Amino acid sequence: MRLFAQTLALCLAVSLSLAVPSHHQGEHVAAEEPAEDLPAHHHSFHHGAVIDRCKGIEFDAVAVNEEGVPYFFKGDHLFKGFHGEAELSNETFAELDDHHHLGHVDAAFRMHSEDSPEHHDHQFFFLDTKVFSYYKHKLEPDYPKDISEMFPGIPDHLDGAVECPKPDCPSDTVIFFKGDDIYHFDIKTKKVDEKEFKGMPNCTAAFRYMEHYYCLHGHQFSKFDPITGDVHGRYPKEIRDYFMRCSHFGDKKTEEHLEREKCSRVHLDAITQEDDGDLYAFRGHHFISVSGDKFHSDTIESAFKELHSEVDAVFSYQEHLYMIKDNQVFVYKVGEPHTHLDGYPKPLKEELGIEGPVDAAFVCADKHIAHVIKGKTIYDVDLKASPRVSVNEGPLTHFKQIDAAMCGPKGLTVVIGSHFYQFESPLQMIASKAIPEKHNVAQELFGCDH
Repeated sequence: MRLFAQTLALCLAVSLSLAVPSHHQGEHVAAEEPAEDLPAHHHSFHHGAVIDRCKGIEFDAVAVNEEGVPYFFKGDHLFKGFHGEAELSNETFAELDDHHHLGHVDAAFRMHSEDSPEHHDHQFFFLDTKVFSYYKHKLEPDYPKDISEMFPGIPDHLDGAVECPKPDCPSDTVIFFKGDDIYHFDIKTKKVDEKEFKGMPNCTAAFRYMEHYYCLHGHQFSKFDPITGDVHGRYPKEIRDYFMRCSHFGDKKTEEHLEREKCSRVHLDAITQEDDGDLYAFRGHHFISVSGDKFHSDTIESAFKELHSEVDAVFSYQEHLYMIKDNQVFVYKVGEPHTHLDGYPKPLKEELGIEGPVDAAFVCADKHIAHVIKGKTIYDVDLKASPRVSVNEGPLTHFKQIDAAMCGPKGLTVVIGSHFYQFESPLQMIASKAIPEKHNVAQELFGCDH
């Protein structure tokens, strides 16, 4: 009898546990891990699932809100910003669920058109055949509408969308993606131009952040020109290295992370050495500093908060770091912490007399000539001159593209991929008929044993 009572109680407990709703009011209940042998975008996510942005998932859409915070959508969930847990999309945008029980967003963008104040700074979300317009998280009257009504000539079931305001595009424009098809929609005239972006993968999402354009494909991304679709630099890159705060990819200051940054075979974006011998090496969202035998790794954003990532070139001059990113120059006084100088960033053309982007820059023993490498040309800029302009330029015959370069006690170090070459001076690099011995960056610059 006692055994029967225990069995009955156990059955009742199991029945009650199965009757509990899978979620309520945003409470998330952990689900089983998705099968490792399936691509992330093949897994279905539901209200009871906990989505881990660090698993390499493929986002459905990205839109930046009016405060500049990116919203990443996956299934019926939403990530706000670059860290934090997922929440249900309908907690912020309730009508997405009320009007359309689809549990997903196909594409999204933030409208940028000061000539259209009724739409400027609104977030637009596309779900199958419908478009929703929100302002400060409130659905605008008369929405949702058919996509064909709001954006005539644009197909349903989109893959991605991103705004392209003037002067990035000739007129305020929205770029739509669907498979291989790319559409430029003029907001004012409603004219549609079909484009062909040959150098870019099909985008599963796209967004504009800090005046740059990003195409997401799988758990990778490429930065692209919104007019031509050209992808400059080494892409694709890993989303978790740049836009996510993940333990194995993000900014945790652990020995494991430092070892990964030091010994990675991924190319460096920039490198420089100060007069006191301290070395700074930049890769993606992170940098490594070397002082004597002490190594330190951190995010660029934490030490140089005015920058986001992807520094193109860095050189040291008079106890300052000159950091070149696209067509701008940021200057920091070296110290703890590094101090960003007032008045910067300045246009690269104004600061050094050269149009960007550039590949590398360095200052050698002459102490006042900045050598700037752009493609297969090296420019010499007199830093004591006013205004600063290129006083000399010469061809680079040995290398197709240089990733980074610096001058130090051993002369000029030129970094290409995971290797580097040593020259006595820039003149030797230009005049030499032979390529010197190839060295390993991780082993010989950072002391890795593999």
